[in-house]
Amino acid sequence: MKNSDVWQDKVAIVTGGSSGIGQATAIKLAEQGAKVLITGRNAGKLADVAALSGNIEALQMDSSDANSGAQIVDAAMSHWGRLDLIVNNSGAGQPLPAEAYEADIIAHMSAVNIVAPSQLVQAGKAALTNSKGAIVNISTAVSRRVAPMLAHYAATKAALEHLTQSWAVELASEGIRVNAIAPGPVKSGALTGFMGLPAEMAKQIEAQEAAQVPLGRRGRTDDIVPWILRLGSSENEWLTGQVLTIDGGWSL
Repeated sequence: MKNSDVWQDKVAIVTGGSSGIGQATAIKLAEQGAKVLITGRNAGKLADVAALSGNIEALQMDSSDANSGAQIVDAAMSHWGRLDLIVNNSGAGQPLPAEAYEADIIAHMSAVNIVAPSQLVQAGKAALTNSKGAIVNISTAVSRRVAPMLAHYAATKAALEHLTQSWAVELASEGIRVNAIAPGPVKSGALTGFMGLPAEMAKQIEAQEAAQVPLGRRGRTDDIVPWILRLGSSENEWLTGQVLTIDGGWSL
């Protein structure tokens, strides 16, 4: 198989595909011939991304919904009849100082960052077994560098990394490879998006983070996306259970 044909007519699910890393991943997969189902909560944003390519379909879905995994896989299978890649990109996070811990906020982060990927893996296992497909989980470099007020965000993403390695072992006999990527500070809109920070505060944090990166800048989505495609590709036959940190040296 030629490298340029790796993704031709393959099928991928990308959660959180309406912005940032998820959107960039969906577009790149579609450009290379894959059929892509993106999910997210904002119907307008999903429609805007889907309009960029005839290879992209959108499903409005909140990953914290207990039935999200089955519904997402059912949608992909009804469109295209197969599944080759799951990119668990949806994330939930919120700066939370110790004095402001609230059970519902912590539960929501856990639902999106731990439970939702688990449900999607469960729902997609049979289809991925048939295709000898792959799972790529999107974690964060914050899981290996302590950051104030991000304890539960980092902890839930660290749990996703452990799940990555557990699934890699458990699903290896089915021919399914499972890896994760832990991005550092990336220009993805996450600070004002799911983190919910005011624009001015986000701008200050972005400047602080850029100053902390040994390679001298914040990341871009095109620093991350090629690695997602590489880990998810059928050409990657013997790499599983790995967590790849891509952060310009930020976590060192």
